Amino acid sequence: MTVNSFSAAQRSRVTMLDVAQRAGVSKASVSRFIGDDRALLSDAIALRIEHAIAELGYRPNQMARGLKRGRTRLIGMLVADIRNPYSIAVMHGVETACRQHGYSLVVCNTDRDDDQERQHLAALRSYNIEGLIVNTLGHHLEQLLELQREMPLVLVDRKVAPLHSDLVGLDNPAAVRMALEHLEQQGYREIVLVSEATDGTSSRLERLDSFTAEIARRPALSGTVLELDGALEKRLRSFLAKPGAKAVFCANGIAALACTRALKALECDLFADVGLIALDDLDWYPLVGTGITALAQPTQAIGASAFDCLLKRLRGDTAPARTLDFLPELIVRGSTQPTS
Repeated sequence: MTVNSFSAAQRSRVTMLDVAQRAGVSKASVSRFIGDDRALLSDAIALRIEHAIAELGYRPNQMARGLKRGRTRLIGMLVADIRNPYSIAVMHGVETACRQHGYSLVVCNTDRDDDQERQHLAALRSYNIEGLIVNTLGHHLEQLLELQREMPLVLVDRKVAPLHSDLVGLDNPAAVRMALEHLEQQGYREIVLVSEATDGTSSRLERLDSFTAEIARRPALSGTVLELDGALEKRLRSFLAKPGAKAVFCANGIAALACTRALKALECDLFADVGLIALDDLDWYPLVGTGITALAQPTQAIGASAFDCLLKRLRGDTAPARTLDFLPELIVRGSTQPTS
């Protein structure tokens, strides 16, 4: 019977003992063949085992093999909101790096729910992951601290103060400075920063604090901060009524989408009545009017670097926790044309 004669269910029931009996060898010999000790077998025995595996359609249980050796080659990643384009892009960078080094990625989405986070942390622990990449608020600190004692842990974008772990993310002060420098050079004077609720998120707090500090040191600019909520449209209407050249600075892609919708609803002439610049660079930005100017985060590099930090720790690196801050790339489009 050939491998093609077996159903998927039948193949899943084939055991190492079945292969050993078909090949006329010991179970230990089959274990050596599918493990790292194949060189210990004679060519004749190895060929018999190979034929038996092909005939029976045997598939080794990689998880069981990993557990036996104390290694699963699984990396866990905990994300706060899998629908966020930033999370998806960083996750892709992590997964690509994992694959290149022979690891698999297990992703858990907390959906910004504390109970979900607690359950996912317990599940990741049961999977015997070798390391963990975290992009959440870390409300279940005790669980994270326990995991950190057992394995390397790397933070992405968001600091969790008691966790002395490597942190990979954006240089937020530099990003805000680049945005305001560009807006000032283009002649904008009234700037409003629109952000999601901070909710203790370190990256959002850094952007708000940097915005306030930069406005204070730029006498030509006047700045306002708006939180993303149900009153956004009303507040933007008031902002648009102000005299002078005005621009909206969106603190992330979610804020950019909300502001674009609100400005459309207000029948604003994009981008004659108001300028628009956004952190993150999403696929739809070039499709709005003459395109939205963006500060593109190097999400692929952020994800790959997070895994690289984890890999170094897995290989025994005991250096003090490091912070890797990446600079964004300013991509100028029609939403921030010179105002004069």
